[in-house]
Amino acid sequence: MGTAERINASQRTLPFVEIMDSTLRDGEQTNGVSFLPHEKLMMARMLLRDVNVDRIEVASARVSEGEREAVKMICRYAQQINKLDRVEVLGFVDGGASVDWIADCGGKVINLLAKGSLKHCTHQLHKTPEEHIADIQETVRYATEKGLSVNLYLEDWSNGMKDSPDYVYQLMDKLSILNTQFSIKRFMLPDTLGVMNPLQVIEYFRKMIKRYPQVHFDFHAHNDYDLAVSNSLAAVLSGARGLHVTVNGLGERCGNAPMASVQAILKDQFHAKTNIDESQLNGISRMVEGYSGIAVAPNQPIVGENVFTQVAGVHADGDSKDKLYYNDLVPERFGRKREYALGKNSGRANIAKNLEELGLELTPEQTRRVTKRITELGDKKEIVTQEDLPYIVSDVLKHDAPEDKVKLVSYVVSTAYGLRPGANIKVEINGKQYEGSAVGDGQYDAFVKALRYIYKKYLDRTFPILANYQVSIPPGGRTDALVQTVITWHYNDGLLRTRGLDADQTEAAIKATFKMLNIVEKELNNK
Repeated sequence: MGTAERINASQRTLPFVEIMDSTLRDGEQTNGVSFLPHEKLMMARMLLRDVNVDRIEVASARVSEGEREAVKMICRYAQQINKLDRVEVLGFVDGGASVDWIADCGGKVINLLAKGSLKHCTHQLHKTPEEHIADIQETVRYATEKGLSVNLYLEDWSNGMKDSPDYVYQLMDKLSILNTQFSIKRFMLPDTLGVMNPLQVIEYFRKMIKRYPQVHFDFHAHNDYDLAVSNSLAAVLSGARGLHVTVNGLGERCGNAPMASVQAILKDQFHAKTNIDESQLNGISRMVEGYSGIAVAPNQPIVGENVFTQVAGVHADGDSKDKLYYNDLVPERFGRKREYALGKNSGRANIAKNLEELGLELTPEQTRRVTKRITELGDKKEIVTQEDLPYIVSDVLKHDAPEDKVKLVSYVVSTAYGLRPGANIKVEINGKQYEGSAVGDGQYDAFVKALRYIYKKYLDRTFPILANYQVSIPPGGRTDALVQTVITWHYNDGLLRTRGLDADQTEAAIKATFKMLNIVEKELNNK
């Protein structure tokens, strides 16, 4: 086989990379973050079942009774779906106490924390390398007897390779041959203090791979120099078989390598294979954001609010002409969609894209008025925010479209001290009028319940379920008198989002609701 043929053959053999998510253990070390046991279970379920990570590290042994409860719950669930071997717990060289704790929780894998640098061994443990190695060997032996699989962390490995490589090799020489009696499945090499750069990762990893070619090495990056993703990819390039990540890059200090970014670059830049379901990355990001209370930055790659928003008008125009400004990071790939913001120089293309998203078609005169208003706002505020367009359009589209099949004829909502709010409504659906009334926990809740009553009693139809309700007020300018209500609905195994605009919040929500009903009605009439 010639050189070119060998290169082509190697390119056809795509590398596979294990992904271990440590959000529930290392991610919880983010300042101010503490997960409840049931929250950990919900995240573990989604990571294993939906995101399909290869492994999850869920806790540190012996931390608290809350951690014990969480690990037990997760292990029970993982056992039910035959994925218990994917659940890992950090343990310590502590005379077998961590092993007993993990085994009592139902765990089957211990990630044993050893010292990967001479300074940590001698200054923190006050032991010689020989003593520490003997302690590790005894813990591995005991874990194996208890039925646990063992992975070994070499804590501070990066500084170990910088300052005391002979110590690292001494550990590896002694521990990587244990498979004659009991085995260490993976050696996990962390950049504990986030001090490495990609060139160092490549240098140190290649030394490890050359010296121990049969060993499975994981790499665990920290982001102190904003190099966690780059270092993770350098490790894969140099032979690492597994990477450690966290959702949204949570972790101590500056955090860890974010799962979504690592996954996208592995696939697109390295053509590597993983088991990750990319369509679930945004969902797990939102879940972790909610439970952690740590907001995702709007410009965070893949999962940030703004990352699929085009601002420049030339980009929006190019997207409509054979997708000239697209790359491989297509938003639909990650369960999202592209949006078009309105900067001062965005132009008609961005307006058209946003109107299309809103489901609105404007006449040339209406479009001219909208464009003029955006220009005026841009001159006053430098930037016309994405939130502005719906408010501007509301000035142009004052009335319901004549082709609407579902119309609000009249309604009364009331509230009084000591009584639940009520609603009486009359609607027209396909030319026929219906009336209904209901009480609820608020005026809008009562209104929707009255609508549900009409759809159930007179039409025998299922009314879409409300998934999310958001109210926003524009940041100044000429639009500060209006309220935008954005409502997301569960519909046909998917999500449907509609907006309503009015000076009154309830009115805005009602308008958003009727937009949704007309979309649904149009789909039904077209079948």
